[in-house]
Amino acid sequence: MTTYTTPLTSEQVQLLREALIAQQFDFESKPYTIFTARKDRLNVAVYEKGPKVVVQGRGLEDFITFTLEPQVLGEAKFGYDEVHQPEMFEPHFGIDESGKGDFFGPLVIAGAYVDGEIARALRDAGIQDSKNIGSDKRIRDLAAVIRRTRAPQSVIVIGPQKYNELFVKFRNLNRMLAWGHARVIENLCELRPDCPRALSDKFADESVIQRALMEKGRAIRLDQRTKAESDYAVAAASILAREKFIDWLQKTGDALGVTIPRGASAQVKKVARELVAAKGPEVLGAVAKTHFKTAREVLDSLL
Repeated sequence: MTTYTTPLTSEQVQLLREALIAQQFDFESKPYTIFTARKDRLNVAVYEKGPKVVVQGRGLEDFITFTLEPQVLGEAKFGYDEVHQPEMFEPHFGIDESGKGDFFGPLVIAGAYVDGEIARALRDAGIQDSKNIGSDKRIRDLAAVIRRTRAPQSVIVIGPQKYNELFVKFRNLNRMLAWGHARVIENLCELRPDCPRALSDKFADESVIQRALMEKGRAIRLDQRTKAESDYAVAAASILAREKFIDWLQKTGDALGVTIPRGASAQVKKVARELVAAKGPEVLGAVAKTHFKTAREVLDSLL
């Protein structure tokens, strides 16, 4: 295992800081973090969003066992997830998406099936929520690991042009997401009709997805919860979806001769303006989600 992530309370953030000071870690400031610390080849980063801690590097398991759990978290869970969360090892589908908040690129929805054997293989390989993985190479490596488990999988890539057509039809992102989640569940039900349950992150009322499910999917139990990416099936789905998203960005960027950035930042607007200036406003419909206010801001800035 090379990376470990867990949420923290504000009090636990302070306890962790004190523990790291006592162990003579070197501290530094980085964007989006409360603090980061390093000692030898072990890195500890506490992110503002959550907050959460991400631990990486050599000595990770000893740090969790002898510092993080007893001194900060106050409970021993590492290595005992089958005891504390047995449902993660029971047969179920996990569903997740990538690209939802990115101006450029597709919306990708993926799903994966796990049982006890597959979940343990994913755990041992370090499968986790793709948002905790900063390297595209690592995303692709983990996606390859997931495929090698031969776990039933389904990935739907909704390119920008199709996405924009569907948004006009659905007029609501949550309804479009529900349709995509239902399609993936349907595909997985074809592969594993005996699977009793599907799990996804909670992005809308459960009934939104239930209404979207087609005949085979209606019999399956659907669970939605926040932080669902801690589940191995959902984490695997998040990685599979992210892989297809970054592959699309790279392939399309290479074809256009630009590096396509993620998110909806100032750099995104800069690249969008350059593309519109070079190829006309219609290019946005082929590479971006045009209902984002970013599209109007870019076009207005060029008038």
